[in-house]
Amino acid sequence: MIHLPIFLDVRGKRAAVVGGGVAAARRAETLLKAGARVAAFAAAPGEEFAELARHASFALLAREPEGEDFAGVAICIVATDDAATDARMHALAKAAGVLTNVAAHPELCDFQLPSIVDRDPVTIAISTGGASPILARRLRAKLEAAIPSGYGRLADFVRAARSRVAVRLPDRVARRRFWERLLDGPVAELALVGDAARAEAGLLAELDRIATFGESGMGEVYLVGAGPGDPDLLTFRALRLMQQADVVLYDRLVDPAILDLVPREAERVYVGKRPRNHAAAQGEISQMLVRFARQGKRVLRLKGGDPFVFGRGGEEIETLADQGVPFQVCPGITAAIGCSAYSGIPLTHRDHAQTCIFVTAQGKDGPIARDWKALVRPGQTVAIYMGLGRIEETMSDFVAQGVDAQTPAAIVDNGARPNQRVVVATIASLAKAARDEGLRGPTIIIVGSVVTLREKLNWNQTGPRPNVGTTRQARE
Repeated sequence: MIHLPIFLDVRGKRAAVVGGGVAAARRAETLLKAGARVAAFAAAPGEEFAELARHASFALLAREPEGEDFAGVAICIVATDDAATDARMHALAKAAGVLTNVAAHPELCDFQLPSIVDRDPVTIAISTGGASPILARRLRAKLEAAIPSGYGRLADFVRAARSRVAVRLPDRVARRRFWERLLDGPVAELALVGDAARAEAGLLAELDRIATFGESGMGEVYLVGAGPGDPDLLTFRALRLMQQADVVLYDRLVDPAILDLVPREAERVYVGKRPRNHAAAQGEISQMLVRFARQGKRVLRLKGGDPFVFGRGGEEIETLADQGVPFQVCPGITAAIGCSAYSGIPLTHRDHAQTCIFVTAQGKDGPIARDWKALVRPGQTVAIYMGLGRIEETMSDFVAQGVDAQTPAAIVDNGARPNQRVVVATIASLAKAARDEGLRGPTIIIVGSVVTLREKLNWNQTGPRPNVGTTRQARE
C-alpha cells in the first residue's frame, strides 16, 4: 500500500488553491463541497471560477500567494501547469507546515486527491498512487454505475436510527446481526428509494418483532423484469433486488447469464412455461410466492422482459395483495423494445410510424382473434408477442382480412442474446421463411414499414456486441 487512505475533515478550515485553470477550479469545487473555506490564488483566473465566486466560503485573489498567506491553512493544492511555479508554491506551503498536493507532480505531494464517488454521507475514494489518474476515473465510472444514489439516503437513515437500535438491542452481537438483516431487506430498500416514513415504520416493527418473538416475520416478494436476454440491459434496481433474494422463482425466458447474478445460496425454483407444457400452473406459482414470503423469505419472481407486458405480473401481485404479502415491482425492458433495438428495427420513426401497438397472439384460453386490418395500417407498427406457434394462421388472417400481402414483416428469434436471429420478409412470405430457418423462439413479430430500415440501421452486425445470428431476406 503506497498511501494510507484517510478522510480528512476540512469543514470550516482554511484551504488554499493555487492556479487559474480547469484543474485548479475543479479542486477548489471539491474542497467547497467538503465544507472548507477556500482561497484561490490565480493571476489570470479562467471563467471556470465564475460559478465558484458566488459561494460564500470562496475568495478569489488575482495574484500569487506569499508566505504569510499560508498561515492557518490546513491544506493546499497547487495546479498552475508550470513546473517552476508549482515547485515554488510547494516550497512556500511546506515552509508554513501545510499539507500540500501538486497536480501532475506526485513527488511533491503529501497526499493524493482520489477519484470520488459521492453518495453523501457515503464517500468512496479511488487512488492508483499517482500511477494512472485515467484508470482511477474509469474505476470510478464503474462504481458510479453500480452504486445507486439512494445509498446516501440509506446511510442517513441508519445514522438517525443507530442510537434507538442501541437502546433496544444492547447486546453488540445481536445488534450487528440486526443491521446485517436490515441492510439486506425491505426496510433498506424503502430507505434507498426515499420512502422514509415506511422505512421508519418497518424499522420499528422489526425491533418490536425481535423484542417480542425473536423469530422470522413476513418476508417480501420482488417482481423483477429481467429484460429480453442481455444481462447488460438489467436495471440497477433489478440487480440490487436480485442480489438480496433468498429464493428465486424464474421463467424459461430468463437467460442463464442473468440467473448467475442471483446469490449462489439462494434456492432456485423453475416455473417456466412452454406451449402445452407448464412446469407449474399460474395459480400454483402465485401461491408459492405467498408461501415462501410467509416463511420470512425474500422471494425473487424473475421474469423475462417486463412483468406487466404480457408477463402475468399483474395476476401474481393481485394474489399477493389479497393475501397481505408485501411486494415490490421492478420493470424491465420488454421484449418488443429489446428485440427491435438489437435487430436495427425502430418501432417508431417519423417517416414510417407514429404509433406502435403491442398485441399477443395467445390469450388465457388460447389463440385470440384480431381485427388485423384495423391494426396494420400506414404509420403504425404492430409488435406481436407469442406469435411463432401459429404464425401461418396469423399471416393468413392478415391477408384474408385485406392487409396488403407485401407489407414488410420481420420475426426476431432470441432477441438481444448471442444466438439472436432475424428473418425479414413480407406478410405473405414470413411464415415460410421462419419455418425454413428453423426458429424455435422466443420470438417477436414486427409488422410495418419500419422493417425496411433494418438493412441500414442494423448496428448489431458491426456494433459493440458481436452479431453471431443470421439474417434471411425473403421477399416475394
